[in-house]
Amino acid sequence: QVQLVESGGGLVQPGGSLRLSCVASGFTFSSYVMSWYRQAPGKERELVAVIRSGGGRTMYASSVKGRFAISRDNAKNTVYLQMNSLQPEDTAVYYCNADIIGQRPYWGQGTQVTVSS
Repeated sequence: QVQLVESGGGLVQPGGSLRLSCVASGFTFSSYVMSWYRQAPGKERELVAVIRSGGGRTMYASSVKGRFAISRDNAKNTVYLQMNSLQPEDTAVYYCNADIIGQRPYWGQGTQVTVSS
């Protein structure tokens, strides 16, 4: 059974940091491209960051570049999102995504991140 379980969300003040984790099971994690998406209230889900299966190549949305960092540990079947200099506009539910060519993507249940003073 495929599972993606996110954790690490919460309430943080503007300028603060959070580290999200997503633990995967039920598929060959190391072969999948892993991504973080987010969805704010009333808005569409948007791509935040992507990391290739080998872990060497990453891509970021322009809104988070320089503040967020995606990484993965294939030995632990885990992908991370380090979020620094958080702003109120970063408030959203953050979702983990696993994707590979030829198969439907997998999604986690999401973790809430709220940036507020």
